[in-house]
Amino acid sequence: MKKLIYLILFSALLSSCSSNDDLPEIKIEIASELGQYISDGRLLLFFSKDQSREPRFSLSDNVNTAQVFGMDVESFEPGSVIEFKMDSFGYPIEQLSNLKEGNYLVQAFFIKYETFERADGHQVKLAMDQGEGRKWASTPGNIYSLPLSIDWKKGSDFQLIIDQEIPPVVEPEDTKYIKHIKMKSELLSEFWGRDMFLGAHVLLPEGFDDHPNQYYPLMVFHGHFPSDFGGFRTSPPDPNLSEDDYSARFGIYGYEKIQQQEAYDFYQKWVSPDFKRFIIIEIQHANPFYDDSYAVNSENIGPYGDAITYELIPYIEKEFRGIGEGWARFLYGGSTGGWEALAAQVFYPDEYNGCFAACPDPIDFRAFTTINLYEDQNAYYQDGDFKKILRPGHRDYLGHVSSMVKDMNHRELAIGGVQTRSGEQFDIWQAVYSPVGEDGYPKPIWDKKSGEIDPQVAEYWKENYDLRYIMERDWETLGPKLEGKVNIYCGDMDNYYLNNAVYLTEEFLEQTQNPYYNGEVAYGDRAEHCWNGDPTLPNYISRLRYNTMYLDKIEDRFKASAPANFNQQNWTITKN
Repeated sequence: MKKLIYLILFSALLSSCSSNDDLPEIKIEIASELGQYISDGRLLLFFSKDQSREPRFSLSDNVNTAQVFGMDVESFEPGSVIEFKMDSFGYPIEQLSNLKEGNYLVQAFFIKYETFERADGHQVKLAMDQGEGRKWASTPGNIYSLPLSIDWKKGSDFQLIIDQEIPPVVEPEDTKYIKHIKMKSELLSEFWGRDMFLGAHVLLPEGFDDHPNQYYPLMVFHGHFPSDFGGFRTSPPDPNLSEDDYSARFGIYGYEKIQQQEAYDFYQKWVSPDFKRFIIIEIQHANPFYDDSYAVNSENIGPYGDAITYELIPYIEKEFRGIGEGWARFLYGGSTGGWEALAAQVFYPDEYNGCFAACPDPIDFRAFTTINLYEDQNAYYQDGDFKKILRPGHRDYLGHVSSMVKDMNHRELAIGGVQTRSGEQFDIWQAVYSPVGEDGYPKPIWDKKSGEIDPQVAEYWKENYDLRYIMERDWETLGPKLEGKVNIYCGDMDNYYLNNAVYLTEEFLEQTQNPYYNGEVAYGDRAEHCWNGDPTLPNYISRLRYNTMYLDKIEDRFKASAPANFNQQNWTITKN
């Protein structure tokens, strides 16, 4: 019996050695004119079956995703050749040794890191936004190889040459109605140890230049990094647009024309004589972790909540004649923007007069998508005595699941490693909500590979960023300041299960007393992400009308709270 066991172990060892010997040697060379500008970063290696586009653009949570492996590079010496590590973590296949032989389109991509000496004493290496919104696949200065078709065999070596660089972003130009600003934030610059900036796209009301003594309310439209002010067009739709344009998300043709028509319709309303006059801003607050900051103060990201509320917004109001008081500011947005709208209202209750949070990211961490951070032990699996089941991460309106929470996180792990550097969704939640770890990077809420939850980090999240819990905990003092200001909308088949946290939050809000919250929570029947409160229109239309759909409710707030000298007819104050 012992001989049989030894024979099995020896055979397994031989098999393992043979497998390692069969693996190829993959070398990555960086062109000399590009290599002199890099030191640290993340090297990604892609394999794809899709011949229609570059592999870097084929990575997704869906079943037809490309394959990626990632490794950290430190202190790169120009002229040296990088040997890609065979044990680098990959998604969806975790190990190169398990990649099937065959023909692939292969590409190497290098994400550049910069060194930050933060005010908290930590030195961290992160990818900096370059005006594109912290999107690694399109960050100016990141470098990559042209796609190469190879016949992948486990014993065949190959080499890739990185000789391409992503060009700088072209900044949008000012127009009569849309202005673009960029300002240095003293608060953020002090935190990050270098100059840091906030930006915004500002939509000015009709007649702004003709009425220099008029001052206007401010609408803050929160969302992901906007390249320019969206949904506003001063000319009719392009007549040459093809009707064959197809939106896979909404399953309709001609969606580009629909979007342009909606943008032009908004312009026509904006300049009409009886339309209310106000300022709308879309904020740019990309940072080394993500395309925006979640508009709150964070140990890892810095005091973005204070910087936006006390630096950026007053600057805009001074520059463009905003009224400049809390009763004349409103918040709205969807998804990330929905969470930000509610969070800003909760954390700065006197500075804003109402929020309209559509399909918000999890606002109750007992339903952090499909995870209960306070009771579950693992984020990826539901464990039983004899069976464990993967937690779903994305579904359609019929409940059909297309990806799992584990898949989403393993994709991020391959892109950014264990230091929360992917620039993707779960990593930014961790960067915003977590305390700083001993290494200077966000302390993990769960082990990125196994999914095991850290209850101490979960408790920190609860006390500092669980919006439902914070409102309930502090309602005695917070409630009077939030009365009539909290409005939440979500589809009951949200693709990311965000409605579950809304249900729990509504349950709390409906039992509030002294005062009753006196706002609104509504659900879209079978509506997916991101339903924003109009049951009479399909989601693909209502999502284009954020800037007009809450105006009646905002008007009600003004009637209840604006001072006597506020002109309720056109929403302005005239100052002599």
